[in-house]
Order: sequence, then structure tokens, then C-alpha cells
Amino acid sequence: MRRWSAAVLVAASVTVGALLPATPAAAVHGGVPGDFNGDGYKDAVLQAPGANVSGKEAAGAVVVLYGSKSGLSAGNRKTITQNSSGVPGTAEAYDRFGAATATADLNRDGYADLLVGSPYEDTSKGTNAGAVTVLWGSRSGLTSGTDLPSPSGSTTYYGLDLAALSLGAGTKTRVAVGGYDASVLITGPFTRAGGYGSRTLNMDTPSVESVALGDFDKDSVPDPALATSRLSDLSGGEVYTHAAYGEALKGNGLIVATGDVNGDGYADLVAGDPDEPEKAGVDGELGGRVLVWYGSASGITKDTAPVAITQNTAGVPGASEKGDAFGGSLAVADLDRDGLADIVVGSPYERLAEIHAGQVTVIPGRASGALGTGSYSFSQDTAGVPGAAEIDDLFGTTVSVGDVDKDGRPELFVGAVGENNFTGGVWVFPGGSTRPTATGSKLFTAASVGLTQGNGTLLGGNGLLWVI
Repeated sequence: MRRWSAAVLVAASVTVGALLPATPAAAVHGGVPGDFNGDGYKDAVLQAPGANVSGKEAAGAVVVLYGSKSGLSAGNRKTITQNSSGVPGTAEAYDRFGAATATADLNRDGYADLLVGSPYEDTSKGTNAGAVTVLWGSRSGLTSGTDLPSPSGSTTYYGLDLAALSLGAGTKTRVAVGGYDASVLITGPFTRAGGYGSRTLNMDTPSVESVALGDFDKDSVPDPALATSRLSDLSGGEVYTHAAYGEALKGNGLIVATGDVNGDGYADLVAGDPDEPEKAGVDGELGGRVLVWYGSASGITKDTAPVAITQNTAGVPGASEKGDAFGGSLAVADLDRDGLADIVVGSPYERLAEIHAGQVTVIPGRASGALGTGSYSFSQDTAGVPGAAEIDDLFGTTVSVGDVDKDGRPELFVGAVGENNFTGGVWVFPGGSTRPTATGSKLFTAASVGLTQGNGTLLGGNGLLWVI
């Protein structure tokens, strides 16, 4: 299995120091935009789990950039911490508020709500028990919050990863939470006062690294999926759509996402498996891979065979090379507006002119035929992209998608946590006529959004970085 190289660990230790978590753990997805103030424009979410707050190291923050007809501006923003008015709790060192986020209109009032994980929060349940906060959308944006507790009496890293999906009222709105003690599925109806329908605690899998929700059987109810922490004799962890002993899917990975890749109306499950294979030719692929399980009337079961995609797949740019970590970040969304969800794959360790510069690849969805045709990639060396590929930038640490200027063309968001001494950066690629374009792309650094510490801010989120 792959870990950080010795050189990268030394560099990270020098620059980030005590900001590195004592126990490797991830918070894997990039922030998904949502219309938090109801003005018709989706607002961008920039996670900063390493941000210092009132002298508290790595207390964590979330920066919201408000969408508009002209796109995003660093000046039109709101920074939210646990010291912000209306937010439960208090900013404390190493809480890492903002390590994980998810976006959905939980109470179905027309305003998107933001869930924020603080997986290293110390609570009455123990050290690093973790916490999840719901920040409620309103005409004034995100101004109040409530806790979303776990039913477990002894949580560990609760809020390590989050997913939220609303397909209708009541139980058709759901939240999934990952943690090292268990996964938790919470159903609606959700209320602004902190109410919810029911909670299900599942401890029947190994520690949970990533969670997702999707309607795999087209019954209008979100179905959960999860990937566990890395296991011996596997590249990555086990992947489940039914979190029960013996129900692991064929294939494995560390991060999961959902979307209708083939346009048949069923959500499909995608997993990133960035590790090198434990058993050559049997488990995993050189340089990493992505697996796709297609949904059906019977959903996705342990008998469903996945399709594997690597950088050696026909049509995919580049080549599979040891240590690329292809599949190290993941998002699934329709970028070209053809009704088919596309797969956005980060390779944060991709070597370009410099080692660990990073790259992002988009694999278009297809109604038929093999995935891979028409794929394209972005890096800091792509013409029109601000900055330049440098050693340990880790471009592609996180990825997400959302239309922030209401032109019907979704923007692509790419995080590079190693940028500028691990203060991090987020690139926004404008939606084009057929796909996102590097022309007019913007870079938001930690300093540009008012986070001015010298290192370790981790703008954009650290994704799987402490794990892979």
C-alpha cells in the first residue's frame, strides 16, 4: 500500500509541523456549491481545516464565496468558524472545523444548507470524538447552526466524511456520516431547530473513510454507499452499498461518489482506488484506478461487477505510472450538459515537470461503449491556468462541481493543498460550451480570502492526503 514518500513527509512536517494529525485520517470530498442565500446563484465552499482561529491552531474554517452573474470574487465572501455568531461550539486547537462538508436543502425551504464536519473535536464522548454541524441557509445566507449528533455513545472521528441528498420530503432526504467507530445514516424530516426523523448506527464494517448517497434502484430514496479505511491484502478498503458483514462489493477503494454515468436513470457508484496493487494482476492497478458499478432495478449488490478505468485506458490522457495516485480525489457530475454524469478524477501525486505536481482528469459519461473516449485533463501547466506546476503542489487533492454564475455551464473546482507552503489553493475552471475551460480560470489562495497564516491552512481541504 502507498503512503506519503519520506521526502513529502519531511517537507510536510517542516511546513505544517504540529498541524498534521496524530492518526492518519481523511476528509475526502471537495466543498460542493449551494445557493445558501436563495438569490438563484450557487455559492462556492472553500474548506480550510487548518486555519488558525483567535490564536487556536487548526481550529478550522469554511469560506463561502457568493455566486453572481460575473462569477466569484474573493471580496464577496463570508468566513465561518465555530466562533461565528449562531454556530454551535467554540473554536479550539485542532478541531479542524471544515475538514468535511456536504450541501443539500435539508429542510426543503428553498435554501441550500451546509453540513460541516469537525472530526477532531473533543466532546463528552472522548478525545477526537468528532462533531457535525448543520449551517442553515436563509435569505441572509448561513447565519445559524445546530448540531447533528451520532447515536453512538463513543464516537471516533465522527464527521470524517459527509454526504447529503434530498430527493423529496421526509425520508427521501438523507445524510450519511463517516467515522472510525461507525457510519451513521440520518433521515428527514429535518428542521431548522435541529430535528430529524431517524438515525441508524452501523458498526458492521471496518472504519469508514468515505460516504456517498445515490438512488441506485430509482425508487426516489437515497441509498448509502461507503468505502472503509485501508485493509491488508487490498489496495484501499472495502466498498459497500449494504453496510453488513459479507456484503462488500467486488473491487475496492478509499473514496466514493455517485451519479448517472450512462444516463439510464439509475445512479451509479464510482470509487477511487489510488493505491498501488497489493497483488499484481489481482488487486488494484499500477498508478491507481477508478471503478464504476452501474445501478439497476435491483440496485448495486455484491454480485455487480465493476468497470475499471486507469490512465492506460484508451482515450484517457497520460499513462499509468507508479505513485500517480489516480483516483486520489473524485467527483461525479454532468459537466458537458449531455444528461450523462462525468467522472472527475484527481491524481495529486502525478509527476509533470516536478514531482507530485498533480493533475485532474475528466472522463465523460457514455450511454454505451467503453468509458475513456473524449477524456481530458487539467494541470497548472495547462495554458491559461494561473500558477505553475511545482513540487508537492498536489493539484487535484480535492475536486468538486457547481454552477456559480447561473449560465447553465457548471464550473469545475480543483484544490491543491500543497500550494504556497500548504496554505493551499482552489482553482475555478469556468463552464464552457462543451466542457470546462482553462480560459478565464481563477485561483483563490488562502491569503486572497483573508486567511493569512504562513503555513498549514489547507485551503480546499486535505482530501485523502494523510492516507494515500
